[in-house]
Amino acid sequence: MAKPGPKLTLSVSRDIPFNKLVLSQSNVRRIKAGVSIEELAEDIARRTLLQSLTVRPIIDETGAETGIFEIPAGGRRYRALELLVKQKRLARTAPVPCVIRIDGTPEEDSLAENVQRAPLHPLDQFRAFLTLREKGRSEEEIAAAFFISVSVVRQRLRLAALSPALLDVYAEDGMTLEQLMAFTINPDHARQEQVWEAVQRSFSKEPYQIRRLLTEGAVRASDKRAQFVGFEAYEAAGGIVLRDLFQSDDGGWLQDPALLDRVATEKLEREADAVRAEGWKWVEVAPDFPYGHTYGLRRLIGQQRSLTEEEASACDALRTEYDRLEPAHADAEGIPEEADQRLAAIETALAAFDDRPMAYEPAEIARAGAFVSIDGAGGLRVERGFVRREDEPPAVSSGEPEPDSTGASKIEPAASATDPAITSDPAPEPEDDEGVRPLPDRLLTELTAHRTVALRDALGSDPDAAFLAALHVLCLKLFYRYGLDSCLEIEPKSAMFGSQAPGLADTVSAQAIDARHAAWSAQLPKDSSALWDGLVAFDHDSRRALFAHCVSLTVNAVHESWNRRPKALAHADRLAETVGLDMAAVGWRPTVDTYFGRVTKGRILAAVREAKGRGAADRIAHLKKPEMASAAEALLVGTRWVPEPLRAPGHDVVVSAEVEADSGEAQSAATGGEPAMDRSGAEEEDSEASAGIAAE
Repeated sequence: MAKPGPKLTLSVSRDIPFNKLVLSQSNVRRIKAGVSIEELAEDIARRTLLQSLTVRPIIDETGAETGIFEIPAGGRRYRALELLVKQKRLARTAPVPCVIRIDGTPEEDSLAENVQRAPLHPLDQFRAFLTLREKGRSEEEIAAAFFISVSVVRQRLRLAALSPALLDVYAEDGMTLEQLMAFTINPDHARQEQVWEAVQRSFSKEPYQIRRLLTEGAVRASDKRAQFVGFEAYEAAGGIVLRDLFQSDDGGWLQDPALLDRVATEKLEREADAVRAEGWKWVEVAPDFPYGHTYGLRRLIGQQRSLTEEEASACDALRTEYDRLEPAHADAEGIPEEADQRLAAIETALAAFDDRPMAYEPAEIARAGAFVSIDGAGGLRVERGFVRREDEPPAVSSGEPEPDSTGASKIEPAASATDPAITSDPAPEPEDDEGVRPLPDRLLTELTAHRTVALRDALGSDPDAAFLAALHVLCLKLFYRYGLDSCLEIEPKSAMFGSQAPGLADTVSAQAIDARHAAWSAQLPKDSSALWDGLVAFDHDSRRALFAHCVSLTVNAVHESWNRRPKALAHADRLAETVGLDMAAVGWRPTVDTYFGRVTKGRILAAVREAKGRGAADRIAHLKKPEMASAAEALLVGTRWVPEPLRAPGHDVVVSAEVEADSGEAQSAATGGEPAMDRSGAEEEDSEASAGIAAE
């Protein structure tokens, strides 16, 4: 029977005064890494020293111990203790727990201590934070105890709260930390596991694909309904907001669209009740109306309500305060936060005074109505003072024929200068009698035909009068909807686009047109019979600007499959070239909703290739259609690329050689990381930093 080997004897440990310790030059750690000395000192001050120092006695020339010990392993702990001594938070003679080594070499001790130490698995750290939270420690207390931010604590707690099945997969290196972080968007464990199973069967396992599946069917917080309702009201109604703690999420996602619609509709109805209380005949309510929904309705022209004495005094006081604060900080490099907030509050209050509601006659309110909806920014939009045709007051009979449904008179047009001679037999002239009878209709027609031809000739020789007459009839049709007040048979048509392009009313161009139309409506007389005199009173530039606005409302360059107009669309190209139209400059940009999600993969790749180069297109060519569309949207941000139907002739996109050469490095993060996210470079760096911190 073999004899057992000698028992292992551990190194001796004892407390050594701090002033008897010195750093060893044999420490193998040369590169600074990990927690800073200052943070380590604070941690020792909070929890004392949790790990002994490894020391060796210093021997003199005779081989005797000098009483001084060098530290080959534990130099950072020694420097932290040294900092506490300098701060007079630790005595110079304070005993320090030490393990005294005799055998081997100092370099061996230092290397073994660092190499044999196994780092803590990130999952163990996440669960440790969760344990502290369950024992009553707040997120702020945990952050203070480990010298990290509260946001990092929340990230780690969110990771620890994921489905246990997913955490087990991560512990066995079955998924990456970036994939694990993507699952934190949705707290539903069953949904997390369902998505992971789907991702396992999918070609794309990128984090953005996981986020897309987890938020499928949810509503972005930037949606105007969400902005109108507000998070507090939505959550008070039982709604859940999904948030991404690791990347920019633009406010998150609202998980229950049906609940959001219900809450938004209820709030709209409450706002509509206040509008109904104003006395309008009808009020239509909807989250959104198609662009051009007021076409064919006459809009009342009201007067802006005058300020009361109190309001006028408050307005003057605000303007005085603004005039005092603004110059005081005009030359400063940065405005103090309090002053900046106060100036913003004053600007908001003054804007509310300037945007006072219009006042209308009670009789007009009784026959008109209003539209209540949500604008593009999530605010309440109330459009008051629209009169339907059936609610118009009855016209006073003047012997003229009634207009048909288009507003045109049923009377036959007068003969032109080129009309053939009338060949029908003239009606018999009435016999003379003593009374003065009205002119016969036949004679009246002949006389007015002569006048019409003469009037055409005279108007054709007077461009200014012709311009005024055309402007007059355009204004009648586009502002008053009356066509019988002019003898010119000009019929402007204004196409409606609600069904072709949802959300068109919230675009920059549409809002500019509406604002310009409202401004001209306020300047034109209320009664159409006074329009001619009003136009005569305008100066030349005003008439030209009004004419341009009226003509612009008749433009129709919409492609419709049932209405082939190749020559009209070609003219639209010439018109766009003449006015220098740039669709990128007016705010249009290609997104999944506006373009990429509605075309083939070939067209998506062609767009990316054209705007960013062949290398960028090749990097997303392997993706499926939804992921490719999202990636293309991210790649083309800021490129000013627009599809061919939106380009003016001669303004095709040209990819420079520099873009072609550099597209690989410039877009690698967008395709390999989060192509579905529209993020800046700074945000990408923050995301990477967050991932690194969470994994420490």
